Amino acid sequence: MPDVDDFFSFINRVDDVSKEDQKQAVNYLESIDAFARTTYKSLYVIDYKEKGFDYVSDNPLFLCGNTAEEVKKMGYAFYFKHVVEEDLELLLKINTIGFEYYEKVPVEERKDYTISYDFHLINKEGEKTLINHKMTPLFLTAEGKLWKAIAIISLSSEAKSGNIKVTNKKSNKVYSYDLEGDFWKETEALKLTNREKEILKHSTRGYTISQIAEIMFVSPDTVKFHRKKLFEKLAVANISEAITYATNNKLI
Repeated sequence: MPDVDDFFSFINRVDDVSKEDQKQAVNYLESIDAFARTTYKSLYVIDYKEKGFDYVSDNPLFLCGNTAEEVKKMGYAFYFKHVVEEDLELLLKINTIGFEYYEKVPVEERKDYTISYDFHLINKEGEKTLINHKMTPLFLTAEGKLWKAIAIISLSSEAKSGNIKVTNKKSNKVYSYDLEGDFWKETEALKLTNREKEILKHSTRGYTISQIAEIMFVSPDTVKFHRKKLFEKLAVANISEAITYATNNKLI
């Protein structure tokens, strides 16, 4: 049976943090808490030295019926309690391949990378929710090991677990992991046309097709055409899923 230590790869082992390294983290949680109050997404901060959570936001999406303080105290035991069994194995797999990938990145570039993936949380009533989980480094040790990372959680627009991707904020490349073939593959980041972005932005404000058509000085049929193409491009079924996908993947 897997245990909590399995989430803390030997590749990224952090036994000690120097006084110089510690200077990075002075009062940083104040900024995290301020950011958490401005977003609908859930946030938590992982400490790889202490093997637990430094911070858990009050947003209920990630909490599965617990309080933020309860989740913080549980630490990684939270996953064993609230992640479906098959997805728990997936998370351990992601932990391994993620750090293997990370070790190949030059130390000075490691903060530029973000890994995202989807898995199911299950609440106290047994209800499952597929969430998207993005993790990016906050602080590294002098040796380039990941000391603290921030995780941002939102509802997933995908149909199933997995969808493992690594992105670099300075590149338009996306590296996706093929779970069946057990390898990384490089693809170009998805791009939307200006009209698709405009339709999405108006849709986030709750505007109807007719209202969007009026604002854009086009016919409702033109808006419907571009929405249809947008749904096909994003592989989603409706505008709500399109907005979620575009938001999660920074397309708007």
